Amino acid sequence: MTASRAPAARPGVVAEHEAGTVTVLIIGFAVVLILLVGVVVDASAGYLQRQALDSLADGAALAGANEVRGAAVFNGGLDGERVPLATDLATRAVDAYLRETGAFADHPGLRVAVRVRDDALEVTLRAPLDLPITVAGLTDGEVGATAAAAVTVNVT
Repeated sequence: MTASRAPAARPGVVAEHEAGTVTVLIIGFAVVLILLVGVVVDASAGYLQRQALDSLADGAALAGANEVRGAAVFNGGLDGERVPLATDLATRAVDAYLRETGAFADHPGLRVAVRVRDDALEVTLRAPLDLPITVAGLTDGEVGATAAAAVTVNVT
């Protein structure tokens, strides 16, 4: 009885049942790589948009807090506490700041909320997320930022 052996594989020769498997692997890796690049690009764009809104919110809060006027200041005086802020003046100052900086043009759909709470001005900005690579339903969302400012007078 003689044992039958499979013929020895020669270098560079591919068995018939293995033809094309490397192509499938390369295409699969390419798809995964493209998806990863898309995720990194979108995550970076989202982060940069949030940073831009953070900067705008900080500047808007400072601009609004800069509007220290009104009867509350002149009648009540400045006693080393936080200066009372007028909501209407602060809101107008925030809106003017955002228009001057072109925030509404740079962030279409920008929504602004201004609140005065405990003599501190709080500005909240929200805008639709604008990603370079979009997938319907998956990449819809918003980006937002909140900043606060107060004016404190130190009487020495």
